[in-house]
Amino acid sequence: MMVRGGLIVVLAAGLAACSGPQSVLAPHGPQAQSLAWLIWTIVAVCCVVWALVIVALAAALVRPQRRRKGDPAAQRRLSIVVGTATAGTVIVIAAFTFISFRATASLQPAGPYPVTIHVRAYQWWWEVTYPDAEDGGSFVTANEIHVPVGEPVRVQLSAADVIHSFWIPSLAGKQDLIPGRTTEIVVSASSPGVYRGQCAEFCGFQHAHMALSVVADEKDAFEAWKASQRQSAAVPDNDDTRHGERVFTRGACAGCHTIRGTAAIGRTGPDLTHVGSRRTIGAGLFETTQGSLAAWIADPQALKPGNTMPQVSLSPAELKALAAYMASLK
Repeated sequence: MMVRGGLIVVLAAGLAACSGPQSVLAPHGPQAQSLAWLIWTIVAVCCVVWALVIVALAAALVRPQRRRKGDPAAQRRLSIVVGTATAGTVIVIAAFTFISFRATASLQPAGPYPVTIHVRAYQWWWEVTYPDAEDGGSFVTANEIHVPVGEPVRVQLSAADVIHSFWIPSLAGKQDLIPGRTTEIVVSASSPGVYRGQCAEFCGFQHAHMALSVVADEKDAFEAWKASQRQSAAVPDNDDTRHGERVFTRGACAGCHTIRGTAAIGRTGPDLTHVGSRRTIGAGLFETTQGSLAAWIADPQALKPGNTMPQVSLSPAELKALAAYMASLK
């Protein structure tokens, strides 16, 4: 009973890992469906090959040895079996190569796309730029990508420091981001939702904490989100947030970050114009709340050692006001 219970737990855990917002086996777009089909095809063929090998091995073990020795007919049959197995192996490998090429070819841009975005990877966060020259100006955000449902999006990728890998398992395949070079991939979602992405190339000590979210919105919601993101930061509406804005713009924060509509125009760190509207901070490290913002500002190295944000000396009142101001930027 204990063994059976253990097997049930292992199987349940394994099946649970096949679903969720970050799974290649839970596709939500044509590119991801193509890759899922490829995976299941390879698994099915490998299972068949494994079964045939086991059957052949069992037959070889139970068959009397004396019938094979000195029997020309048996030797011919053996040669046919070996030749057939060799030819079958070549055919299977060639088929795998062909279907892999067809599946991965669909991931590359091949035509005009209504939406093109630029993603630049840093240790350890993602900068996302929406150029949108045709409909009213570009804007920059971080660690969160919004895409319209049902429309393929061309994602142009680059890296500022080391090689990273852009991977949204439920929507597309992997594509490396290489310093000094621009690569591309197509991402499309067939249904609204939030899909999790993860850097798939070891990029340093905090590689595991380099995640991002892809939010698939209906067309109207996507356009509304873009319109809101183009706006400058909200003007503080109470004493606490006004104090926080002063702490930000007059202190060290403004040297590294941009908040559009203020004097802060730093380019070293993420654009924080609408940071309060993002789902997470620290590239997926924590849900965005006033408390998590305060904890991050108070000691970023304790939460994500090795990141480029230094610890800034603030009084408790300044920290509270600054966190309130950050949370209000929606």
